[in-house]
Amino acid sequence: MPLPHDDTRTTVETYLARHPHERPQLGGLLKALDRPNDIASRSTLTGHVTCGAIVIDPLGRVLHGLHRASGKVLAPRGHAEPEDESLADAALRELHEKTGIPPQAVAPWPGYETVPFHIDIHDIDAHPGNGEPGHPHFDLRFLFRLLTAAEVPVVLQEEEVAGVEWRPMDRVTSPSLREKLLNLPPAAEPVTANASALIYNDRGEYLLHLRDYFPGQIWEPGMWSLLGGGREPQDATLEHTVRRELHEEAGLHLTDLTPFGTEEAKSDAGTTVPIAIYAGRWNGDPRDLHLTEGVMLAWFAPDDLHRLRIAPTTSDLVRRHAASHPVGASCTAPQGGAASEEKLRPASPHGTVLNVVGVHLYLERPDGTVLLGLRHPDSAFAPSTWHALAGHCEQESAITCLIREAQEEAGLQIQAQDVELVHVVHHIDRAGDQPRMGLFFRARTWTGEPDLREPDKCTQWKFWDPTALPDNLVPYTRVAIEGIRAGRPYSETGWDEHASDHAHTPEDVQ
Repeated sequence: MPLPHDDTRTTVETYLARHPHERPQLGGLLKALDRPNDIASRSTLTGHVTCGAIVIDPLGRVLHGLHRASGKVLAPRGHAEPEDESLADAALRELHEKTGIPPQAVAPWPGYETVPFHIDIHDIDAHPGNGEPGHPHFDLRFLFRLLTAAEVPVVLQEEEVAGVEWRPMDRVTSPSLREKLLNLPPAAEPVTANASALIYNDRGEYLLHLRDYFPGQIWEPGMWSLLGGGREPQDATLEHTVRRELHEEAGLHLTDLTPFGTEEAKSDAGTTVPIAIYAGRWNGDPRDLHLTEGVMLAWFAPDDLHRLRIAPTTSDLVRRHAASHPVGASCTAPQGGAASEEKLRPASPHGTVLNVVGVHLYLERPDGTVLLGLRHPDSAFAPSTWHALAGHCEQESAITCLIREAQEEAGLQIQAQDVELVHVVHHIDRAGDQPRMGLFFRARTWTGEPDLREPDKCTQWKFWDPTALPDNLVPYTRVAIEGIRAGRPYSETGWDEHASDHAHTPEDVQ
C-alpha cells in the first residue's frame, strides 16, 4: 500500500517548522507535493522521495557506504516501497538491505522519531537505456543511534554497496548534514524512546486511560493518560511500539496510525522523556476491550478535560489535535489534486466489536502436500511455530491482500482468477481478546517456488503431508486444514473455554 501523500506533506511541514529558513531551498519539494502524482513512487519522474538512515554509533561516528554506481560515499538510502509503513520505516528497511544492520540494532534519536533530521534535494542523471530521464530525488534523512558499542556485523548489498565505514562527524561528506550533526546538542543524549496513541472517534471524543494509583511504581499514577509505553528490543520502529502496547494493554488493533508529533514529558525524577505520538480513529465501545493495565478506558470530549486529573501536556495535546480535526469537517486533497471528501462515519452500534480480518494461503502441490512456514523465534505471535502464509488486510480487498502477501513473503505470483475461498475460521485466543476472522484461500495455480523474502518473520518454507502435520502448528491453522480436507467451509476456535473447538458442517451454518 503506497505511503499516503498527506503523510509526506505533514512530515515535510513538521520539518520546516523546525527549520523555517530552509523553505526556499526546498521549494522544488513543496511544488512536487502540490501535484497529484504519488511523490513516494519511483515512477514519478518529475521528482520523488527517497529515504535515508543517518546512524551514529556510541563513539559519535556516522555510518557511510561506498555507492558503486556513483562512486560516492553516502549514508544508506533508497526508494520507498509499497510495504513501508512510514517514511522512517523505509529508511530502516534501506539500512537493513544495504548493510545488513537490522532495525532492532538501532533506535530513533530522541525528538526525531517521526521527523527527518535533514532533507536534501539532488539531481539524478538520465538513463537512456532504461528510458528514464534525469529527475530530482527528495532525500528525507532520519537520525538513529546504534544500540551497541560492540562491532556490528555488516552484510553488504554487493550489487549496490562496495563497503562501509564509520566516519567522525567532522568528516561527514554532506556539508549541510555535517553542520547539523556538529551542532547536535550534547543534551540530546539518547534515552529510552516512548510512543503513545492519540485515539479519537467520529463524535470528536478521545480515548483516555485511567492509570493505576501506584506512586513511585508507574508513570502518572492515578491520572488519565494515553495508551502507550516504552520501546522494547523487538520493536523495529516506534509505530511497532505503539501497536504492541495497544495490543498488550487493551487488545486493540487499529488499521491506520499516523504520526502526529513528538511531545516531551517530565518524569517524577525531573528527567525529560520524548514521546512519539501516533493518531488513529476508532469508533468502538471501550467497555468491550480487555484491559490488562490500569483501571478503565473512557471517551471524553476536549471540553471535559478540565474535570479530570490529567497532565497539562496531555490535555494540550488533545486540544491541539481537536483543533486540527473539527467534527464533521471535510478533508480536501492537496492543492493541485482532485478534491475528495471524507464522509462522517457513524459510531459503531453499542456492543459492536471490530474483528481483525486475516488472509491465509492454502497452497497444495499435486502430490497433496501443503505449504507451511516456520515463524521466527522473535515473532510476537506464535514464535518458532509453523503457520500458513498469512497477513492482515489493510485498506484493500482480501484477495488483493493474499496476492500481495504471497509476493512479499515468499516471492509467489498468484492471479486473482486462480484463487478460491475454501475455509473460514472465526477464532479468539483468550476471552476478552479481539476476535479474528481467518480466510483461507486455495491457489489453483501459481508461479515460482517459495523463497524466504522476509527472514525476520519466517525462517523456513516447507511442504507437509496433511496427514502428518508438525506438532508445533498454530492450532487454528490445523483446524482449517482439517476442515478443508473434510469439505467443511467454517470452523470456530477459542470461543467456549469449557468445550472443545467447534468444527461445523455445511448444515450447521445454513
